[in-house]
Amino acid sequence: CCNAGARFMAVKPALSRAALVQRQDYTATRAWFRWAIPEHFNIGRAICSDWAAVAPDQVAIVDVGLDGTARRMTYADLEKASNQLANHFKSLGVVQGDVVAILLPQSIETAIAHIAALKMGAVTLPLFTLFGPEALEHRLTDAAAKVVVTHAEGAALIHNLSDVLPDLDVLTIGGSDWESMRKYGTTTFETVRTRADDPAILIYTSGTTGAPKGALHAHRVLLAHLPGFETSLNFAPKPEDVIWTPADWAWIGGLLDVLMPALYHGIPVISHRFAKFSGPAALDLMKNHDVTLAFLPPTALKLMRLEADAKDWRLKLRAVSSGGEALSPDLIAWGQDVLGCEINELYGQTECNLVLMSCSAMEPVTPGMLGRPVAGFDVHIIDPETGVRLADGIEGAIAVKAPNPVMFLRYLNRPEATQDKYIQGPDGQWLVMGDRGVRRADGLFQFVGRDDDVISSAGYRIGPSEVEACLIGHNAVALAGVVGMPDPIRGSIVAAYVTLKDGYVGSDALAADIAKHVKARLAAYEYPRVVRFLDALPMTTTGKIIRADLRALAEAEACGAQNERPQM
Repeated sequence: CCNAGARFMAVKPALSRAALVQRQDYTATRAWFRWAIPEHFNIGRAICSDWAAVAPDQVAIVDVGLDGTARRMTYADLEKASNQLANHFKSLGVVQGDVVAILLPQSIETAIAHIAALKMGAVTLPLFTLFGPEALEHRLTDAAAKVVVTHAEGAALIHNLSDVLPDLDVLTIGGSDWESMRKYGTTTFETVRTRADDPAILIYTSGTTGAPKGALHAHRVLLAHLPGFETSLNFAPKPEDVIWTPADWAWIGGLLDVLMPALYHGIPVISHRFAKFSGPAALDLMKNHDVTLAFLPPTALKLMRLEADAKDWRLKLRAVSSGGEALSPDLIAWGQDVLGCEINELYGQTECNLVLMSCSAMEPVTPGMLGRPVAGFDVHIIDPETGVRLADGIEGAIAVKAPNPVMFLRYLNRPEATQDKYIQGPDGQWLVMGDRGVRRADGLFQFVGRDDDVISSAGYRIGPSEVEACLIGHNAVALAGVVGMPDPIRGSIVAAYVTLKDGYVGSDALAADIAKHVKARLAAYEYPRVVRFLDALPMTTTGKIIRADLRALAEAEACGAQNERPQM
């Protein structure tokens, strides 16, 4: 196994890469920053070839197997393998602009496939390994993918789609073509001189509102992620840094919040696939590999917090970021006590990522707040109908001023949907994030909820995130999802769906105590008048609660489709 984080940097990086410079405070740091997007830029070259030329023995990725054994991949190794694969893609007829799908978990081969395709100017399409046949068919068909790189399990799934995807080439890791390419393939390849605005990565949205749409990003998207990556990890990189995330590299959180920025900055990346995520296993992984930086989604943090003696692991973390849902004050306090650092929250979406965040290196994290606009981003609360900026304290749509290099090029094959993402205001164009929020007088942003998540009850507008954060502060609650349940008098009432920690059993008495816990801590109109216990909450593949499914439960119960229970 590999327990040698200190050895990762035995070869001092010889590549100087500009990074966000911390000034005396947030205002000064933001004022210092200027975008510098070159006319030509290629992600594959930037995260592999440039390093291989000056620091070939620098460790790029450490792939940790289920048994704990580790494979190390240097930048020289990555360069050789990605060149071989790029030449193989070329032999299959892949040309600049073609889509190469990658159906793999976190692994060295996943990185190789991305780098190879990007070097040749192809567009990479990351796919989640837990996708079923319908999800795969939609994405591969909509994207007109030419090749898919996958493992044996994925190849079996794709084989069942051969009738609808007859021209799709399947390259299987460990298969004869793959092994022949790795053994005999040419190890030199001339990277295509792509423009920064050329298409590079196609990531499909989670599909919580209709069929998943492919958000097409340009090569510049990596450069545009760097200010957020560096800020959320307290001004990475540092010489000792090693990074890990349980977030799958098939999603923007794993791919562009961690893997690619880390490789760009020469930070060794730990790759691992859990058979089943658990707090102790995650803590072991970070300890054994001297991890100093981590992006930990809220669900992962909550599962780690269930480990009573988590502090005994004595981790070397210096910065942790999280995103996807608001973190409760007690979870942030737990992070400070157990992980040894404040958890920086970050905010964005597939189409426009890493635009708001907190940074404990500049100021204490304020629980319940998304933080401030990242350097290089103009974020504001606007009226979604007129595009007019709203005053502090007024709820509206979270929006980012356009243009900005982090913004997607377009939705693939969806011109009308692309147009709907933008609104013209009196002082310019805005990309609307589909979320509602408030900017406080001190400049901090507060998330209220998705446009369709906000609960209207007896004239009050209630954001589910604040209620959910309060719910998981109860001793018995592990996870919580909050939606509105139709009510003939109030319009809607707050309904909470919770899973319990080990040792607790759902009962009317416990439901009443949970509701009382919220009522005592939030406004009286915000407490859940209905509390239901579930074995598991419906989740997206990225670990976000699917409130649409919970709303369906609430509506069915309100309509009498389920056995009714008295309201509290």
